[in-house]
Amino acid sequence: MKRRRLIGYMGLMAIVSTLTISCNNVPPGSTPEATAPDVAVVSNGELTIYSGRNENLIGPLLEEFEAETGTKVNVRYGDTAELAAAILEEGANTPADLFFGQDAGALGALQKENRARTLPEPILEKVDVRFRSPEGQWIGISGRARVLDYNTERVQPSELPNSIWELTEEKWRGRVGWAPTNGSFQSFVTALRLTEGDEKTLEWLKAMRANDVQVYNNNTGIVEALGRGEVDIGLVNNYYLGRFKAENPNFPVAHHYTQEDAGSMVNVAGVAMINESDQQEAALGLIEYLLSPQSQAYFAEETNEYPLVKGSPSPKDQIPLDQIKAPQIDLSNLDDLEGTLVLLKQSGAL
Repeated sequence: MKRRRLIGYMGLMAIVSTLTISCNNVPPGSTPEATAPDVAVVSNGELTIYSGRNENLIGPLLEEFEAETGTKVNVRYGDTAELAAAILEEGANTPADLFFGQDAGALGALQKENRARTLPEPILEKVDVRFRSPEGQWIGISGRARVLDYNTERVQPSELPNSIWELTEEKWRGRVGWAPTNGSFQSFVTALRLTEGDEKTLEWLKAMRANDVQVYNNNTGIVEALGRGEVDIGLVNNYYLGRFKAENPNFPVAHHYTQEDAGSMVNVAGVAMINESDQQEAALGLIEYLLSPQSQAYFAEETNEYPLVKGSPSPKDQIPLDQIKAPQIDLSNLDDLEGTLVLLKQSGAL
């Protein structure tokens, strides 16, 4: 039953992937800081990584790791869900030593199929328990927060909602934008199901549609629309606005966070070491590298994502991670995309 559920999840992710914008927003040509991180040197190792994060984002980091440790790195890039499905289908013959997913749901799916190896406690302790597997079988590398971005010329801070439920009120009719085909939005809906149940989630989706929510293809389109004053509030991830601010510091949009509901969920991009790997030392060395201060700073400065190692500085102009009132959920349970798509279709959002 569990296997059928996972295959369904992966298959549906493959179907929707053509409709889903990538969250890997690093500018081409960006490079990490040159300073070598403090990791153990592993010689004569060879790692095969299945990466749902794109090459522009992590390629420079992996090249630095290869140069510093002497470990040869082979990378298969692709869609996060499709690569997780490949690991499942390849079984014991998978060449993958490490899986790098951009969504906790895929990491949780591998864990539930017993395909991930438990990581050492010293590594796990680098990251708050909210952003890693409670069973220790995956760990977050960077965080991606859901936010309500708003047009600062059309909405006063005192008007902003404390809950996503307030967006269904008459005052927000036709003024809110969402992107229901976007993978990050679908993870948010899955989190809403975990915190409020399917019935309430369907009620919220229908109420949003009844309140004339405006539909966009992706998060970038929503932020653009906010800048034009086309909508006043948009449900997006935290790292898109930084690109607009970099080009125009006066871009009239700011972040707002709801209080302890799925509207402020923090998802992760993270890694899992595959059970069949015979390159454990090299795999752990890479995980340490990605959690090093230099690599964590790279994510904050180049992609505007939250570093997850305790004590790491937040991205520029964003509130500290510990000030976000995110819902208390096990991110491993974001794996049930199939159930989320059913609700989105029932509500008419898809």
